[in-house]
Amino acid sequence: MMTGGDLTPQPPGGLSDKIFRRHRERLAIVYIRQSTLQQVERHQESTRLQYALVDRAFHLGWARESIVVVDDDLGRSGATIEGRLGFQRLVAEVGLGRVGLVLGVEMSRLARSNRDWHQLLEICALFDTLIADVDGVYDPAHFNDRLLLGLKGTMSEAELHILKARMLEGRRAKARRGELGKAVPMGYVRRLSGEVALDPDEQAQATIRQVFALFERFRTVGKVLRYLVDHDIRMPVRIPGGPGKGELEWRRANRPTLHNLFGNPIYAGIYAYGVRATDRRRQKPGRPGTGRRSPRAGEADVFVPDRLPAYITREQFDRNQAQLRANRTDRLGPVRSGTALLSGLVVCGRCGLRMTAAYNNAGHAARYVCSGQNSSYGAPFCQSLKSAPVDAKITSIVLKALEPAALEASLAVAADLQAERTALEQQWRQRLERAQYKVDQVRRRYASTEPENRLVARTLERDWEEALAEQARLMADHERFRRERPQPPGPAELATIRQLTADLPALWQAPTTTSEERQTIVRFLLERVLLTIVDASEQVRLECHWHGGSRTTHSLIRPVARVKALSTYAALLARAVDLHRVGHGCTGIATILNQEAWRPPKRRDTFNAPMVRRLLTTAGVIERGLRRPRTIPERQPDEWTIRELAAELGVPEPTLYSWVQNGRLLSRSVKAGSGSAKLVTADAATIANLKTIRATPPPWRRLPSPVRNTNDTTLDA
Repeated sequence: MMTGGDLTPQPPGGLSDKIFRRHRERLAIVYIRQSTLQQVERHQESTRLQYALVDRAFHLGWARESIVVVDDDLGRSGATIEGRLGFQRLVAEVGLGRVGLVLGVEMSRLARSNRDWHQLLEICALFDTLIADVDGVYDPAHFNDRLLLGLKGTMSEAELHILKARMLEGRRAKARRGELGKAVPMGYVRRLSGEVALDPDEQAQATIRQVFALFERFRTVGKVLRYLVDHDIRMPVRIPGGPGKGELEWRRANRPTLHNLFGNPIYAGIYAYGVRATDRRRQKPGRPGTGRRSPRAGEADVFVPDRLPAYITREQFDRNQAQLRANRTDRLGPVRSGTALLSGLVVCGRCGLRMTAAYNNAGHAARYVCSGQNSSYGAPFCQSLKSAPVDAKITSIVLKALEPAALEASLAVAADLQAERTALEQQWRQRLERAQYKVDQVRRRYASTEPENRLVARTLERDWEEALAEQARLMADHERFRRERPQPPGPAELATIRQLTADLPALWQAPTTTSEERQTIVRFLLERVLLTIVDASEQVRLECHWHGGSRTTHSLIRPVARVKALSTYAALLARAVDLHRVGHGCTGIATILNQEAWRPPKRRDTFNAPMVRRLLTTAGVIERGLRRPRTIPERQPDEWTIRELAAELGVPEPTLYSWVQNGRLLSRSVKAGSGSAKLVTADAATIANLKTIRATPPPWRRLPSPVRNTNDTTLDA
């Protein structure tokens, strides 16, 4: 319980009547802060004024040993509490009830944010801590003082906003004139006058231009990066600071550097300001430079074309941005190295989602699979089929469309290859010239050294030897490059190229034509291809959307696994039954069906007698022939012949033979009469497991059928 002396104001003499003995029995904290290190260095009078608050605390009645100076936040902004260890220490001490008075030269020194400021007021009011500045002493627990302190905090925050807005508007005004200085990327230098110019080094300029030319050719950052690595082409970088500031270094290329290179509008001669705006939701605490969005030139605050020297045209820059957006995985995506011709172009004709290219058999067998509903909602796969028949059909359509344009395309490619060889040769010449300059430079330094100064001479001699070794290595690499590079085509080769140009199918199927090149050609012509399997049959409908707006519809026949999947199954069965009724045997029926252009499923072109027999037997027209069981005296329990186990499982005999060869079933050969027989070991559990596996189709074959029973759903082979 407080004593009477504790409730009466302490010393008179003009001191605040809000200070009591209980306040002086605790600490008095003097909080000192400057926003930047430049203010600490240049505005020393303000810093001295804040340190002088120690004397004010002493005059208010605190002992010298009870006054604590917190100056951990010198050079820290008061806009947030993040990174301000001194302010966090102050709040912690107040929350522990150890502080009776907090002094600051003004409220903006304590906090520029109302959130932090009012948090401090709440804690001070709760633990009976006073706040003082040069104008007076305040008790946050009193309404009038709390109102005044809140107003001062609001003014402090508004002052910070006004200062920032004023400085930002000044930067924007200077940026609109194109005069706001910014760090320039590789390939540029800033002169002492502030003017931006191309890098004076000829090799640096040639390298930047070659990188842009490579992107025009390959259209993906990854391929450009692999080309630069394979040919040991490095990027020119000017050292931004330190003892070697402004010197040119050659560093190996990487993907982020190339992305920044292709996305920077300065290379098109555009002065842009505010390209990479900051998203505060992505900003990391204590790191104001983070949280920047990807560059988008069209959203820049200031966008002044033709203001700076350019490496590429504005049209080429726009094409590069469109290509980078198209290369994203949620869009069409770049050209892939797989064998699927329509990778990224196929759209499901049922659900409208993009179909993906899936590979099996070590990447040799490709399928187009609509798996969007399955991956997003766990629904069954919409439809799936092998890519081979679709690619063959699209190839014929594309080649027919290209027939009027079969001109000198291959000769243009040869010219591009020659230009590429010329660019690489120029790179080597410049590297050798730079190495020779380095040797001459070190030699001159060594020659200008006094012979008596052996300490320096030995170092320069070692540098000379290293420069000579580097020059010899470059010359050896250049000689190896000249030996291994392909020679330009001669007159005979050019004549062959002209012949291939006239014969587009031969050029398309040539071993030197890669899958990526075929995909690129198709993408130049087709915008997308809608694919629909008609009633889970062999009929497939293709709708080609061409660039320019035209659309064409085509149909193709895909291979299916069973004869029941054929759209002509009912008519085929009726014809076979009619032929059987008039007395034709299976061989004769097969001959007549082939003459009438009936086609079986899968990849066979003609019917044969066993296929007709299975067709009629399955339909119940003829009875299944009974074969006499073979006598095998050495049979053990749970052993089956291939024929018996196939009948038990309901699978074709060739399937069992493949399971035996793959090791899924154990087997042995025994004597049976004059020949031999293969016995397969399969107990009851094995048979049940095989039946379960046989009854469960692979995921891409679980296709919904709107007109047929699930058990009759046909799957392509």
